[in-house]
Amino acid sequence: MFVMSQSLSKVYVHLIFSTKGREPLLPAAVRPRVHAYLATVLKNFASSAVKIGGTSDHVHILFRLSKNHTLAETVEEIKTSSSKWIKTLGRPLITFHWQSGYGAFSVDPSEVEEVARYVSRQVEHHRVVTFQEEYRNFLERYGVEFDEKYVWD
Repeated sequence: MFVMSQSLSKVYVHLIFSTKGREPLLPAAVRPRVHAYLATVLKNFASSAVKIGGTSDHVHILFRLSKNHTLAETVEEIKTSSSKWIKTLGRPLITFHWQSGYGAFSVDPSEVEEVARYVSRQVEHHRVVTFQEEYRNFLERYGVEFDEKYVWD
């Protein structure tokens, strides 16, 4: 009898994306609900949120990627589901959209706590650094080649 070995993984991802046009559509009052919803989407997609944070125009999600879904599938599920749900939160959000793209960066398990602290301090962080500056820094630090005219939408 042949026994198939188990498939195991432990892949942490720091996911970053903004509202379309970086519109400040996520005020402090609505953010906790949005972050909780994002965590639920991840859980239902066999991934687990470690920490979710952000500001009025973008979100950071530190999560453990499921071994059953690709990163692209997971991001599509997160953004599509949450966008539909956010539109139900009231008239000002009826036209809500996330930007088309995203940044996803690998996180070493030994760095998870540090990244979680970073994600939780987004409001303070963005008092001195814009989202665009932060995002460019991530792209450069991870050696991601990019064309500025295609990064923002």
